[in-house]
Amino acid sequence: MWRRIAETLGVYKVYEFLLEREVRKGAIPIHVAFILDGNRRWAKEHGFPQWLGHEFGADKVEDVLEWCYDLGISIVTLYVLSTENIKNRPREELEHIFDLLDRKIDEVESSGKLRKREVRVKVIGDTSLLPESLREKIEKLERKTLQYNKRFLNIALAYGGRREIVDAVKKISREICAGKLSVDEVDEDVFARYLYTGDIPYPEPDLVIRTSGELRISNFLLYQIAYSELVFLDVYWPDFRKIDLLRAVRTYQSRKRRWGG
Repeated sequence: MWRRIAETLGVYKVYEFLLEREVRKGAIPIHVAFILDGNRRWAKEHGFPQWLGHEFGADKVEDVLEWCYDLGISIVTLYVLSTENIKNRPREELEHIFDLLDRKIDEVESSGKLRKREVRVKVIGDTSLLPESLREKIEKLERKTLQYNKRFLNIALAYGGRREIVDAVKKISREICAGKLSVDEVDEDVFARYLYTGDIPYPEPDLVIRTSGELRISNFLLYQIAYSELVFLDVYWPDFRKIDLLRAVRTYQSRKRRWGG
């Protein structure tokens, strides 16, 4: 049995090597966004409590970030927790998620990985819906990494695409009422500056990857992904492998982006 497993792993590593070599010859996307889906279903299929799926999913994030940055993807956005999740998930599960986020922030700060990679971290979403202690840690991490501009990590927490657009409209309306902005000045570029991603370099993802086999966007970056390439993978997030990332990038490379032309 162990021999068969070793042979399988050997074949897998060879395939991964060849696939990565092929992908590196093509255009690498600058910005990749992930919808991290399937943690709870993965846990259920393995006989674990649902909240434990988030633990394995969080561990997978660390691997995926390393793969992305090593491949040359400089901007990564992760859809971690939606406004609908906060509204509809059991309180016990949310407490586990908040505690997990709290611990992961401590781990990533102490590891020195952000400093080594020069990664700027930004959380997008309505953070007022998060526990105060978690908000304080997030703000501290954002301030600590503000000086970095080599790589970027955007984390969508308490995020909703519709809410983001409504909030942008409210901000613009206040500016107009205050005489700081005229109606005629508002165009697509101006509007984009009032979104949560307004101060993020290259805010529109080249590629959006969703795991778990679901074929929908789920209220994620509705304005920003107008021309993004979408790839849906039939794998739960904790089982996401490097070859899944490489295949998604290869799919991106195979498509002709016409931008409406």
